[in-house]
Amino acid sequence: MLRFVLTVALAVIAVPAVAQSEKEVSCGYQADVVEAIKQARLDRVAERKLPEVLAQNATWPEKYNNIIPIIAPSIYEKKRSDLREEDLATWWREQCMALK
Repeated sequence: MLRFVLTVALAVIAVPAVAQSEKEVSCGYQADVVEAIKQARLDRVAERKLPEVLAQNATWPEKYNNIIPIIAPSIYEKKRSDLREEDLATWWREQCMALK
């Protein structure tokens, strides 16, 4: 009985840790996409060609490509000179991790 209780207790404790780890991974991939969009903007890649260009060198799972058309307009509206100074990937990761 004690073994069963310990197993259940460990499982309950481990579930939030696994969920947190999955969130960290997901936020990391999202930040990678944001950084790739920023770099494409700095490299003067046309916004309409962005999804296909980023898909060629993607380091994230394919499902994260879905956020490209959502995020790209807000990055592409900024001046390239302003983008050079901003660390959008770190900002995105922090905001993502702050969500519950």
